[in-house]
Order: sequence, then C-alpha cells, then structure tokens
Amino acid sequence: MTDLKKIGLSALAGSLVAFSANAGELSVSGGAKMTYTADTGNEDVQNDGNRFGMQQAVALSGSGELDNGHTVSLMHAYSTAGGAKSTSTLTYDMGDMGSLTYQQDSGDLGIGKIDDVMPTADEEVTNGVDTGQSSNEALQGKVDGGITGFNYNVSYDMVTINAGYSPKTTGSSTDDGTNSGAGALNSSTSFAVQLSPMDGLNVYAGMGDKGTGTGEDEHSTYAVTYAYGPVSVGYQDSTIEVDGGGADEETAAYGIAFAVNDNLSVSYGEQTMEKEGTTVDQEVSGYSIGYSMGGISIKAHQNKGEGIHNESANESEHTEIAVSFAF
Repeated sequence: MTDLKKIGLSALAGSLVAFSANAGELSVSGGAKMTYTADTGNEDVQNDGNRFGMQQAVALSGSGELDNGHTVSLMHAYSTAGGAKSTSTLTYDMGDMGSLTYQQDSGDLGIGKIDDVMPTADEEVTNGVDTGQSSNEALQGKVDGGITGFNYNVSYDMVTINAGYSPKTTGSSTDDGTNSGAGALNSSTSFAVQLSPMDGLNVYAGMGDKGTGTGEDEHSTYAVTYAYGPVSVGYQDSTIEVDGGGADEETAAYGIAFAVNDNLSVSYGEQTMEKEGTTVDQEVSGYSIGYSMGGISIKAHQNKGEGIHNESANESEHTEIAVSFAF
C-alpha cells in the first residue's frame, strides 16, 4: 500500500490530531455537538435527569492507494462514554466498477440504504420515538437488510445500486480471529436501486429477505421524491411479509420540506403502519427545522407516535434541539 493519505470523517468534524501506526497514518476526528432532549410517553417521566448532552465519539480513519489504482479506506468509531467501539468499516473502491464494504454494527446494508428517503430538514420522523418506556413500544414496519456484513455499491449514469449481505443477520462487532456465535439462524440478502431520470426526480425500489431465528421475512419498498425550486416532496410504501404465518406489516409515508432561503429549511412528515389482524394503526408524525450560518448549525425536531406496536395505549413524543460547530 502506497501513497497513504489522511481523510476526514464528517463535515462537522474537525481534525484533532494525527499519529502513525504500523499500517500507516490515521487521522483522529470528533464533532462539536450539543443537544437538549425531552421524551414523554406512556409513563409520567418525573426523574428524567439532565436533558443536556454532548456528542462523545471519536473516529480513526485513513485511506491508501494500491498499485492497480484501487483504494482501500478504513474507519473505526468509538464512543468515549465507556470506550465501547460503535462502528467499523473497511472499503475496497474499484473506481467505475463500484466499491465493496465490510461493516460492523455501522448503519445499513442493501434495502436498508433506502428504508426512509423522505425529505427532512433534520431527522426522520421516527427518530427518538422509541423511548423504551414500555417493553412493547419499539416501532415496527421499517424495512431492514442488517447492519453487519457486506455491501456492494455501484453507479452508472442515472442508476445507483446497493446489494447487501448480512451473515447470520448479526449486529455484533467481532474482532479478527473470532466469531459472533450463532446470531440469527438465517442470513439476510437484499438490494436497493435508485433511478434519477431528471433533475430533482428520484425513484427508489428495494427488496430482500431478512433472516430471523426461525426463517426469513420478505422486505420490499418503493419511493418517489421530487424537488422543484425550494420545495421537496416524497412518498414511500414499505411491506414486510412475516415468515411462518405471522402478521404482515405495511407502512405508508410522506414528507415535505421547504427551503426558506440558503440557510433555513423546515419540514413535516407522517408514517402510518397497518398490521394484519389489528384494528389500531401505528401513526408517527414530526416537524423539523434546520438553520446554518457560517460555522454554526442549529437543528430541531419534534416527533410523536401513537398506537405504537398497534396498541392504542402506547404513545411517545420526542423533542430534540442540537447545536453543532464546524472548525
């Protein structure tokens, strides 16, 4: 490996320090982000503690060019709160032939790349709604292709393809020379396609099998987004067919975002999930706003969920204000 170069991790992350290791030079980066967060739900939250928090994560990253012109990049991210590794990715970039990434507990694979493509000024409308205040409050209905495994990405003109494979559908972070144990008994395979036939218009479609302990659920989704001037709109429909005669789920979502000017944007979105055999729909909605000026960015969102897990008594609300600095 020759011509090893430092790379940055995030637009909001400043390079803090660099050091040399046997494999080459890695850069260390972190973000300057502070949040105010409030959650409410089924239970009367009296002792929710200090609502102010600061991002506590650092990342080690680097890349190198091979003799054949291909590049290899590496990234490890750590949470300084307890020192646990949260993300690892290793990418082999073949230029026009695409790139192959192996990732551990670090985002989405295949269909998961397009699980929610609705326009927003900040976070998805589902962000923070899963407050964990009740054992049955986890949101359902979102397609998934796993978070640990291989993802192949390639783009040709107006088409982008992601193909994912998650062995045993594990979400663990495994060191070299070890294995994660059994994990799920089945692996996940999926793909996602994005078509951009004209300026402002994007069409998405994806499908795949999500491995579980007993079988494979079939996940599929399609979506359309369109931006014209300051307005962006989108619609998405997702379906999960549960293996073994379980209750199927279908989620319909839409979103609209408006750029007031180059610095200020606002958005609104909704999701409704219908579950086979139930009479209550899981409904989620949220508002977002984002403002940037020079090196400072202020974003906020308020999301609300009702009928979570398709039970009428389950409600949750999440409010978050974040201030980030670029340096």
